[in-house]
Amino acid sequence: MINNDLRKYIEEHIFSLNNKNDIGHNMEHVLYVIKRSLKFAEEVDNIDINMVYVIASYHDVGHHIDAKNHEKVSSEFFLNDVEMKKYFNEEERKIISEAILDHRASGNNEPRSVYGKIVSSADRNTSLDEPLMRTHQYTKKHCPELSIDEMIDRAMKHLIDKYGREGYALEKMYFKDEDYVNYLEELWELLDNYDLFRDRYLSVNDLK
Repeated sequence: MINNDLRKYIEEHIFSLNNKNDIGHNMEHVLYVIKRSLKFAEEVDNIDINMVYVIASYHDVGHHIDAKNHEKVSSEFFLNDVEMKKYFNEEERKIISEAILDHRASGNNEPRSVYGKIVSSADRNTSLDEPLMRTHQYTKKHCPELSIDEMIDRAMKHLIDKYGREGYALEKMYFKDEDYVNYLEELWELLDNYDLFRDRYLSVNDLK
């Protein structure tokens, strides 16, 4: 059971910060990660559910400040939140901050604790349309000079690098997750066929 005072503080003071983030890291995404994190936590003995909840709640809070280094910003934000000292001792806060820092799929190292593995796994996408929307939003913001076809090519390359059969994100799943397996199979089908990928990209982003 999550501590009621802890939940209230996060709902009133932390959740709103996530709505400053882009579509892929906003409050809807954070609630998705919280739900999946709590599900994976049920598979682990002697887990502190409050720590799991906090890690999932804070993991992307710094994304709107520095997207490329948001895990570091989010980890530091948690450590600087004096309210958290009411609920966790120094060692627990260290584990939480490390788990936030370790959650990114693009990170080179395996998460240092089971808490990091839980949230890293929960942070994996299972909706086929979401990565197509996220990559398009990112490209429009950072590479607005590209044509639509160039944006599609960029998105396809990125998703192959991340989720392709040898993608770097595949190694960062630490719990059995049928939803993720199904998502990958559907995505691979798109990535194997440029015309299918292009049609889906245009459709989900209202470009046709």
